[in-house]
Amino acid sequence: MKALITGASSGIGADMARVLSDMGYDLILVARRKTRLNRLKKELKTNVEIIPMDLSTTFHCMELYNLVKKEEIDVVINNAGFGLFGKFSDTKLEKELDMIDLNIKAVHTLTKLFLKDFKKKDHGYILNVASSAAFMPGPLMSTYYATKAYVLHLTEAIYEELRSEKSKVVVSCLCPGPVDTEFNKVAGVRFSLKELDSYKVANYAIKKLFHRKTIIVPGMMMKLSIFSTRFVPRKGLLRITHAIQHRKER
Repeated sequence: MKALITGASSGIGADMARVLSDMGYDLILVARRKTRLNRLKKELKTNVEIIPMDLSTTFHCMELYNLVKKEEIDVVINNAGFGLFGKFSDTKLEKELDMIDLNIKAVHTLTKLFLKDFKKKDHGYILNVASSAAFMPGPLMSTYYATKAYVLHLTEAIYEELRSEKSKVVVSCLCPGPVDTEFNKVAGVRFSLKELDSYKVANYAIKKLFHRKTIIVPGMMMKLSIFSTRFVPRKGLLRITHAIQHRKER
């Protein structure tokens, strides 16, 4: 058994590596920070290959796939991504385009390439990491919210295609709320809600993936929050989201 995890050097990605290693999976870990990957490799119980790589270009995504396509990979976890806080008119375009490349294009590319292989053997699991942000527009983090909506909707659409074909391939989307990781530091925010433990989120996500759950939302409070958005008028939801986001400013 073997799993590929992107964005594996810290946070949820690193904890998913720990969970899968404890389950007996050999691992291919991908991230930009080689030192972090090596440190993680030393603590894991199974065979681990590390690939230091920035996946924010399609060329590198294709290069990664070509490096590992002959491996017997059973699980692909698209976890690499980052956020950015600020008014859309003020945030840097270059940073936003980098985010779109990593949060959307890398997920899209790797999902398509590995899905084709999984369908041929009628087996495999793909977990795309989105966010609770995927369920609504996000003033002050507009690009990030939009990228995660793309990931959620893409995953749901693929799920339905697989279901209609009676395929045994599983595709799922993880949509956590605030998690205690480096995300807030990179995005430049602080959360007003209590952050969930990263390892517990990773463990829950892996368990639900193997139970073929399509949309995975850890934590009862976040489940209720997402459910309640169905009953709020769209403009009202925008105002509520803007107020919540505004409290994240440092």
